[in-house]
Amino acid sequence: MAAQVITVGGRQGDLDRIKEAARIVEGGGLVGFPTETVYGIACRVEQGTIARLDRIKGRDANKHYTLHIGQIDEYRKYVRGIGIRAEKLIRLAWPGPLTLVFTLDPGQVAEHRSRLGDDAAQILYKDSSIGIRCPDHPVASLLLRLVGVPVIAPSANGAGGAPATDAAGVMAQLGNDLDLVLDGGACKHGKSSSVAAVGQDGIQVLREGVYSASELRRMSEITFLFVCTGNTCRSAMAEGLFRKYLAEKVGCSVDELGERGYKVLSAGTMNTAGARAGAEAVVACAMKGVDIGSHVSRFLTRSLVSAGDYIYCMTRAHRDQVIGLSADMEHNCQLLVPGSDVPDPIGQSQEYFNRCADHIEAAVKTRISELAL
Repeated sequence: MAAQVITVGGRQGDLDRIKEAARIVEGGGLVGFPTETVYGIACRVEQGTIARLDRIKGRDANKHYTLHIGQIDEYRKYVRGIGIRAEKLIRLAWPGPLTLVFTLDPGQVAEHRSRLGDDAAQILYKDSSIGIRCPDHPVASLLLRLVGVPVIAPSANGAGGAPATDAAGVMAQLGNDLDLVLDGGACKHGKSSSVAAVGQDGIQVLREGVYSASELRRMSEITFLFVCTGNTCRSAMAEGLFRKYLAEKVGCSVDELGERGYKVLSAGTMNTAGARAGAEAVVACAMKGVDIGSHVSRFLTRSLVSAGDYIYCMTRAHRDQVIGLSADMEHNCQLLVPGSDVPDPIGQSQEYFNRCADHIEAAVKTRISELAL
């Protein structure tokens, strides 16, 4: 018997129609529905229903299925401590055409098994990892929010078939196998979501889709910016010291930070671009195994501020100047030393510079300890 097709998309009564689809999914039925990429098949996370799904898709039962969520913050129910690069991807790409695969440690998997039950945990956390997608389509979002159980949603096609991009395509391939199809029109992108794995080794693109690998790398790059007045002493030392300790935490060399998706910069609020680091600052850092001899100062600009994910200022006045360039970045901008200014060492003795470097080093270590990488 062919699945019922219900048109949704701005008509009175759409909510009731989508509620009915949600009830079918909760009851173990299969519902075709639109996303911004391709049509999916909504299926509750339950062994019997998934066995039916495997049969109609001709899919290997050992393959992973992706959890679909209707609201961004729902991912927190299934993973935690995801790292700042993954958080940035979520912020920029969700809701949207990106599936993220998270690897969990055994303790976290055990916690979710106790909450979800053995069957659901086995389905969602195969090989201690879980794929999650948050579609950017009003019908998909509402349907997923209305279903009161976890939902997986593979593309609507049979084995060897191309993913359907409209309801007619769903019916042509799976019309006799589904219980209902929500017709939300043609999909915006008409191609599959990109898939990326996130973990301690960074971002690994598993499948290019709407987003290319280069776009995902750019979107997930984290920029740290240190700000002082002339960018020849305090912020230059902070940049060099931060590179050293960030590389240690990431587990790479300083030169490999860029490849791992981290950019560390510094700038000054006074336009002295092109100046070398102060001799005393160079010596103070060299005593800590950090070479800033090739540092060249740069002027703080709106574009630098706008690109900063974490902006650390030496004084309150510097923070005010940063926010003056871009008020939207206030939440990204902090004092390097919470509640305290780092005094300017210009004109002071080498010993004073050394103490200043000690002060900055301690603050840098604290800031890095706060980061989930």
